[in-house]
Amino acid sequence: MNYHLVLTRRCNLNCSYCRGGEEDGPNSDIQYSLDDLKRFLQTDRNLQIMFYGGEPTLRIPLMLDIMGRFDGARFMLQTNALLLNKIPFDHVKKFHSILVSIDGPRGTTDGYRSAGVYDRVVGNVRWLRSNGFEGDIIARMAISEQSDVYRDVRHLLDLTDPSFDHVHWQLNVVWDAEDNWTDFDGWIRTVYKPGIERLAREWVERMEFGIVEGIVPFLPIMHGLLTGESSGLRCGSGIDTFAIHVDGRIGVCPISPDWDFSIVGDIWESSPADLKDTMSVDEPCPSCGEFELCGGRCLFANKERLWGEEGFKKVCGTVEHLIGRLRSKVPKVQSFIDDGRISLQDFSYPEFNNGCEIVP
Repeated sequence: MNYHLVLTRRCNLNCSYCRGGEEDGPNSDIQYSLDDLKRFLQTDRNLQIMFYGGEPTLRIPLMLDIMGRFDGARFMLQTNALLLNKIPFDHVKKFHSILVSIDGPRGTTDGYRSAGVYDRVVGNVRWLRSNGFEGDIIARMAISEQSDVYRDVRHLLDLTDPSFDHVHWQLNVVWDAEDNWTDFDGWIRTVYKPGIERLAREWVERMEFGIVEGIVPFLPIMHGLLTGESSGLRCGSGIDTFAIHVDGRIGVCPISPDWDFSIVGDIWESSPADLKDTMSVDEPCPSCGEFELCGGRCLFANKERLWGEEGFKKVCGTVEHLIGRLRSKVPKVQSFIDDGRISLQDFSYPEFNNGCEIVP
């Protein structure tokens, strides 16, 4: 099972699209003992821990303590990377994957996250590379109204010093649209959809030369189109992926500790076996024609509908468009597989659920 372990709800940034930011006080940090945590997790025979926040690197000693208690676990980290180089490298190299929050070039990233963030993030990813980190480094983008998906994704893919193995994005469409968007419909029509089309076209063009770039939303969706395999909810929330909040409660998703629907147990009374397949998405997702590829997009959005029914459908339209652009490329991609330029395995991603929700 996969556990997003929330080390603190505090964060050292206050990004414009986030409902997080500085969250100080007695309820912002872990309130249970690590012995209790170990008693809960030690019964899981395939344990994966994703350090999460807030910003987990604000609690590096706690992180190292936990890593020492679970030698057989697979570790991952989701971080804004400002303090990444403060983690001892003998522990850093134990991470299978590190998801680094960065939104594109300097102007885009600093515009959302504050001045100087881009350079610090890039510098710390360079530190990872220079020390020989062999795990998966993922640029995890948040895309909002000042973003150009083609420009910003392309920038991160084209970086060479340092380089990212994969690039993933999420649309800023979870929380209330008020104060986040002035013209969502216009942005989707004139920026996002054309950007997706151009990214998909160029992604496939590069395959002629044996190159399959690590565009995360494209890889597993194309794999599903090629194989016909059904995905289920791709993030795994409520299925095999859960969050352990700072108060010891267990939720289906790390972003929703304050919504009662999401809490399914706690570390004292529950067991990992109790949690599996606790929750699934509601209609209209299971009846949608793209459900087998999309899987329901986002469990939290499906349950809460903070954008209302009309807004929910608008976001689904962006997913349908993305899948449609990739579906149109299947014959070309299959031809490149058939002639040996690339292989089906190139699209098999992620190796383990790594915190990429896959579907934007």
